[in-house]
Amino acid sequence: MPTRVVLGCGPEYRVLLARLAAAGDLLVVVDDGAEAKWLTERDVPVVEADPTDPDVLRGLDLAPESVVVATGTPDETSRIAAAAREVFPNARLLSQPSVQREDGETAAAAGTTDPAGVVADRVLEYVASEAGHRALELRQTLRETEQPIAVLTHDNPDPDAIASAVALVEIAAAVGVEAEVCYFGTIAHQENRALVNLLDLDLRELEELDELEEYGGLALVDHARPGVNDQLPDGTHVDVVIDHHPTHGPDEAGFVDLRSGVGSTSTLLTEYFDRLGVELTEPVATALLYGLRVDTDDFTREVSGADFEAAATLVPNVDTSVLERVESPSVSEETMEVLAWAIERRQRHGAALTACVGELSDRDALAQAADRLLDLEGISTTLVFGIIDDTVFVSGRARGAGIDLGATLRSAFGQLGSAGGHADMAGAQLPVGMLVEADDSDPVAIVEEVLTNAFLEALETSRSTAAGGYALAGDGLSFLPDVRMDAPRLPELDDTGD
Repeated sequence: MPTRVVLGCGPEYRVLLARLAAAGDLLVVVDDGAEAKWLTERDVPVVEADPTDPDVLRGLDLAPESVVVATGTPDETSRIAAAAREVFPNARLLSQPSVQREDGETAAAAGTTDPAGVVADRVLEYVASEAGHRALELRQTLRETEQPIAVLTHDNPDPDAIASAVALVEIAAAVGVEAEVCYFGTIAHQENRALVNLLDLDLRELEELDELEEYGGLALVDHARPGVNDQLPDGTHVDVVIDHHPTHGPDEAGFVDLRSGVGSTSTLLTEYFDRLGVELTEPVATALLYGLRVDTDDFTREVSGADFEAAATLVPNVDTSVLERVESPSVSEETMEVLAWAIERRQRHGAALTACVGELSDRDALAQAADRLLDLEGISTTLVFGIIDDTVFVSGRARGAGIDLGATLRSAFGQLGSAGGHADMAGAQLPVGMLVEADDSDPVAIVEEVLTNAFLEALETSRSTAAGGYALAGDGLSFLPDVRMDAPRLPELDDTGD
């Protein structure tokens, strides 16, 4: 059964029909015998019937993913489009009536030498390109998934995760599907809180895993595997996954879009708005642009052409006054204290800085401290860590260091807990019980010594490898013969940076 249907065949659309036919999986419906003959002679699948009659279209027994109205007169275009919407409500409908001059002649766009070719290229982008197929597959998966759908971010979501989740819920609503943004953990960073509050974004904080039983379907955004930086059990069934991190997706999912060649998941969601013809509302566009900017560090980190294209799509719909307020929020007293502790307790190791800030309650303050320490002259790598309850949280940053920081942290801490991230932004979570005994008199000092030494050893290996040397065998813990492998381990950490 064809997935692309063209209704009508105006002469100016012959280029389009030829290109669509070459792409395959096509059926053309025309009521003109001469046009039907012309198409048949060129091996284009055609049915001679009235495309303006809904009963005729129903009789064809089709369920296309996309329908193109290819006739030149506005009146006929309108009638065909109305019939197509009635008979094929789930299909993507594209129509482009020609511009008419006052004398009735068709006018080509100024400066365009091949208007038919331009139309053909644009339509092919939507119905025959890889991006077009992806968008249609996402729409179909959403509609086939049991509702409501929980759109789950990674734990303690950052702006990219928040924006992407909100955007997917908006797309779901546009195709008639009920969905809700959910997350475990907290939104502690003051800028992230400002983003949610100023844009009045609707997010549900989950306290217990069984709350997800209220939902029929599950989508993951900005992370890809159940149990990796979320509270889901490993092997949980997932219906939709959209993520830009370099990682493996779930074993099974109805729809998976993993593209590590872009700088943010917000970029991917922006593409779906464009391909599916969903209107970008001001709050969603503002959130997506902020998520994109944060994850690419204002287009300076792992940025791609697609990120700039997404930004160009979003900017006309963005509330810049809200962005300014999000980027200048008040700072909590604890965040300022953590910054002060990191500066006071920093240890310099050549071009690297480490800092243990002791016990704290706001893990996002660690990332801010790692960012600020990176501004010190002569520093290219920072690592800041602290203890919250029974877990050590680690945040690292690198700039021009010539290493993959995510891989370095996995080498340093992978045997102790979970670690991962990008080349220049990474994080880890380690159970305190892996590092200290219950009766140790100064657990913070032990944590500082173990993590600092493990990191420096892994950093040296990474630099040697980057310089063309050989990496040494080992797990970065050769100096620590009595690591407690019997202590409880944390779930694996996805490559989300922190």
